[in-house]
Amino acid sequence: MTGSSTHQRPLGVALVGLGFGEKVHLPALRDCHLTEPVALWHHRNERLDQACNAHGLPGFTDFDALLADPRVDALVIATPPEPRFALAQAAIAAGKHLLLEKPVALEAAQVEALQRQALQAGVSVAVDFEYRGVPEFQQFAALLQDGAVGTPWLVKLDWLMGSRADASRPWNWYSQRAAGGGVLGSLGTHAFDTLHWLVGPTRNLSAQRSMAIPQRPLADGRGRMAAVDAEDIALLLLELEDRQGRCIPAQVALASVTKPGRGYWIEVYGSEGSLVLGSSNQSDYVHGFKLWRSGPSGALEEISPDPSLAFPQTWPDGRLAAVRRITQWWAEAAMDGRPMVPGLSEAVLSQRVCDLALESADSGLRARL
Repeated sequence: MTGSSTHQRPLGVALVGLGFGEKVHLPALRDCHLTEPVALWHHRNERLDQACNAHGLPGFTDFDALLADPRVDALVIATPPEPRFALAQAAIAAGKHLLLEKPVALEAAQVEALQRQALQAGVSVAVDFEYRGVPEFQQFAALLQDGAVGTPWLVKLDWLMGSRADASRPWNWYSQRAAGGGVLGSLGTHAFDTLHWLVGPTRNLSAQRSMAIPQRPLADGRGRMAAVDAEDIALLLLELEDRQGRCIPAQVALASVTKPGRGYWIEVYGSEGSLVLGSSNQSDYVHGFKLWRSGPSGALEEISPDPSLAFPQTWPDGRLAAVRRITQWWAEAAMDGRPMVPGLSEAVLSQRVCDLALESADSGLRARL
């Protein structure tokens, strides 16, 4: 599809995956005037039938049949990480635009392969790095760009959540390193993209990872336990290169087992002061962010939100407004035939950090990108 996004019918979008996809992506697609959900896909008939009945949409368990449906211009792929790469490859080969959940794939080489394929096919591929759409993050980025801290000296990012602190929570793909589980994939991909956006790309790193809860019960209810080899805690030291070519040290702490957990906080300290952005909200990782700024005196003062960046609409689930904004950007890019940001270029950079963090944690050595 080419031409102006203001003169075309909505993109017919199939939703692939019914967890986060059904809760967040589906209502976002329905709210956006440039997209129309036209089909659902899931590998289990029972789960698919339940969703189709609830939402009045046709369903597919055959992915090739879904791609062959003429109503489908594009897909949102919100499955667990492991199958995403093969599904995305098939969708791009069929000429479909994509909005992908992250991590996009299990390693950076796969993301790079998708990037080459998408360029050749001329399709728009977005990645749901939704913090780029959150007003407080956009305001933080603008302040940094305007020199609010002077020369950046130090960046600190803490993302300490308690979502998996309950040791009775069942073992699943999130517990498996080979399936893309762990905090590096779930939280780190977002965190690294945010740092690259706000400051600049990672040039080298060192990392540690651990499994605070080394076993979890299988979901069959028989009391059997399975080993966890995907990290629930990761600590990293990064060297970022800012837009002036300066090397900025960054400290990153990620956890899914901290009770109650600090939440999400990012701090940038520089020659002229500091900026702090954070939220302690454990139940909603978009609602609740506030901004603070200090000047040469060192006293932190809260900054009022910039009304020009506000969401036009919000929902009880804060994730929906952020995903709705990404959806709009994606549809506009697809219809206008232009590159999508955030897209696969950003996903490659983020995934390289994840890959090298695992290598560094395994070897105990510093890794260079």
